[in-house]
Amino acid sequence: MVKDMQKILDKAEVLIEALPYIQKFNRKVIVVKYGGSAMSNEELQKNVIQDVVLLKLVGFKPIIVHGGGKEISSWVKKTGKESQFINGLRVTDAETMEIAEMVLNKVNKRLVNMVSELGVLAVGVSGKDGGLLNVEKKYSDGQDIGYVGDVKNVNPKILMDLLEKDFLPIVAPIGYGDDFATYNINADDAACAIAKAVGADKLVFLTDIEGLYKDINDKESFISRITASDADALINDGIIGGGMLPKLNNCTSAIKGGVNRVHILDGRIPHCLLLEIFTNEGIGTAIINDEEKDQIKK
Repeated sequence: MVKDMQKILDKAEVLIEALPYIQKFNRKVIVVKYGGSAMSNEELQKNVIQDVVLLKLVGFKPIIVHGGGKEISSWVKKTGKESQFINGLRVTDAETMEIAEMVLNKVNKRLVNMVSELGVLAVGVSGKDGGLLNVEKKYSDGQDIGYVGDVKNVNPKILMDLLEKDFLPIVAPIGYGDDFATYNINADDAACAIAKAVGADKLVFLTDIEGLYKDINDKESFISRITASDADALINDGIIGGGMLPKLNNCTSAIKGGVNRVHILDGRIPHCLLLEIFTNEGIGTAIINDEEKDQIKK
């Protein structure tokens, strides 16, 4: 009986620990970029969606921006085409763009369905809806990579209207160019641009790595908290490279654009969102304003 009572008391402690964070972030917007392995694993998918729904039900205003690169590659292969990449960026011809839009819309509605099953009303949109994402054609070191776009302008009205009406927006990273052609957008870039445009308090990147390391081969070099200026210094000194480089650039860009805090989390860890946001220790890397350097983690 005592043992069972201790389990109950432990659960109560967890709830009490979360209370100040629930109070602090009540009615604040949080943008969650969702992709990677967490999206390809059904159990992890459920965990992420449960976390986001809980965030909404305790007072956050979440927006999900999702990727779908692995599924796009799978469907491109099914059509008999081979995915081509230049400097790590997918070459997107007209046919591949059609496949990408189909797949991203499929992923989008699957996530809407998962949220709806948990009793929260979600609305899936792409960056084409309501003029949300206006893009310009992207090049990779001067090379043409097809219908891939960089976000030029964000019109957040559709998202703000949905949040005001208590819906949970889920965004597929597709946009229009000035020529009204359809362009694929890197989901990290889309999430960063959206977070700045809606004045998000938090931007969270769910990734396939625990967070930021000074040396990826040295687990002791893990960085749990870093200012945007210090992150820029790591970038400029060439310490950060590979796939983490563009992600960290997005993190510092978001902070400079008015987002209060950016988190890099390992989406493979069950309920990583809740562990980072509602516990004192957290589990990932937080990028903060320079002014917050001497403040507590959250």
